[in-house]
Amino acid sequence: MKVLSWNIQWGRGADGRVDLARTVAAIRAAGSFDVICLQEVASNFPGLPGGVREDGVALLTAAFAGHEAVFGAGLEVPDGSGGRARFGNLILSRLPVGQVFRHLLPAPADATVPSMQRVCVEAVVTAAFGPLRIMTTHLEYYSQRQRRAQVEALRALQCEAAGQAVAPAAGKESNPAFAAWPRPAAAVLCGDFNCEPGSDEHRRMQVALDGGLPSWQDAWLALHPDREHSPSVGLHGADWPDRAYCCDFFFVSTDLAPRLRALRVVADTPASDHQPVVLELAD
Repeated sequence: MKVLSWNIQWGRGADGRVDLARTVAAIRAAGSFDVICLQEVASNFPGLPGGVREDGVALLTAAFAGHEAVFGAGLEVPDGSGGRARFGNLILSRLPVGQVFRHLLPAPADATVPSMQRVCVEAVVTAAFGPLRIMTTHLEYYSQRQRRAQVEALRALQCEAAGQAVAPAAGKESNPAFAAWPRPAAAVLCGDFNCEPGSDEHRRMQVALDGGLPSWQDAWLALHPDREHSPSVGLHGADWPDRAYCCDFFFVSTDLAPRLRALRVVADTPASDHQPVVLELAD
């Protein structure tokens, strides 16, 4: 099973030009994927540098017609002409999709810096080895206070789902809204976490959950305990950042760790200010 995660910067490459066809071509060149997780996907959003209000959700969904699309907007506002502008995360899955959740992440007040509302999109997919939660997110860049709160929320979501997997609610056959749908502890969480390896947030993500529930583990460290993370930003001369480092991660629940096979950064594409990251799991 192969999963790609990429902050596409609404299709804006290191050259400052928005070209979603280039984004699609870069994904296809990177391989064939069961699940594609994209951050910074914009729809009808005015004023984004290089953009002309592209509908990234529609364009990417059409480009990967064999995948089911699940979009979650962290930010939805008027577009200035009677419509709505949306900015968020997109999951494209060619595996069957069951339950879907769109979790708005906390944003405690921090008047010292700019910020935007953030979201984690979760889809339960049916992998060859059973149901699996795929989650993708993009944490706050400017406010460490908000980013720390969002890390705690992601830990709480894992605790909630793992607890429900241990003690699932009873279904109610007479009312399909109360049907019992799979939501396992096993999960993949990916995206742009806007923190570096070894930071407070990165370490906190991996602190064990109470009760021995499966907690989050950095997949890179599980596979490469003696190697520094490959950089995921700063490789192709974009206007941000001014150095190369890693801020794009895959975390997996500890019960999924035995299935880890490979993790790599696709370093050759300049189609965003971030690089795609690819995770492989054994079936």
